[in-house]
Amino acid sequence: MTEEKIENKETIKEVKEKKPIEVKEISSETKKEIVQKENVSKVKPIKKPKDKKKSEEVKREYVIPLRAESRKVPRYRRTQKAVKAVKEFLARHMKIYDRDLNKIKIDSYLNEFLWARGIKNPPHKIKVVATKNSEGIVKVELVDYPDKLKFKKARAEKQEKSAEEISKKKKEKKTKEIEKSEEEKKAEEEKKTEDKEKSVAGAEAVKKVIESEAKQIKKQKQPTMKQPKHQVRKALAK
Repeated sequence: MTEEKIENKETIKEVKEKKPIEVKEISSETKKEIVQKENVSKVKPIKKPKDKKKSEEVKREYVIPLRAESRKVPRYRRTQKAVKAVKEFLARHMKIYDRDLNKIKIDSYLNEFLWARGIKNPPHKIKVVATKNSEGIVKVELVDYPDKLKFKKARAEKQEKSAEEISKKKKEKKTKEIEKSEEEKKAEEEKKTEDKEKSVAGAEAVKKVIESEAKQIKKQKQPTMKQPKHQVRKALAK
C-alpha cells in the first residue's frame, strides 16, 4: 500500500511539473466556415421547381353586393365606397395577392352605371364579368347593360369602326402614293441613264465625224508633187 501511495504522489508531481498544453484559439471566420461545411454536408441539394406556364386569361362572372359596404360610410360618399368595394371584392376573388387596387381597371360604362343615381344612392348589387391577363391586370365590365348604355356603347363602337376604316384607307393611300413616287423616281433615273448613254454615244459619233472630215480636209490641202520637166536620167545598161 505504501508503494502505491508513493507512485501516486510521484505521478501528481510529474503532472504539476509538466507544461500545460497550448490550445490554439480559432477565429470566428474559421468557425463559420467549419459550421457551413458541416451544414452543407448534412443538407441535401434542393431541386428548383419548374416554372409553370401561366394561363393567358381567366374569365369569371360575379354578383357583387354593395349595400352593406356603402352603408358603412356617410351618405355623401356612398358611391365612392361602392367603387372601392367592387375593386376590393375582385382583388380578393381574382387572387391578386398584393391587394393592389390599381391592377383592377373598371370599364367606363360600369363606372357610369355606378354613378348614374348620384353620389348618395348607388346600386345595391351589380353583375360583372372580370378578365385577368397573364400580367395580373383585371378588366371589369357590366353583364346586363341598361338601354341607355346599350345605345351609347353601340354608337361608340360604330364610331370606332368608322375611325378604323378611315385610318386604314389613309394608310392605303399613303402606301399607294409612296409606291407611285418610288416608281416615278425609278423611271426618272432610267430616263436619265438612257439620256446619258445617248449623249455619250452622240458625242463619240460627232467626234468620229469631225475626225474624218479633218482628215479629208488635210488630204485636200496637201500639195501634189510636180513632175520634173526633163526625164530622170537612168543608169546605163551594162
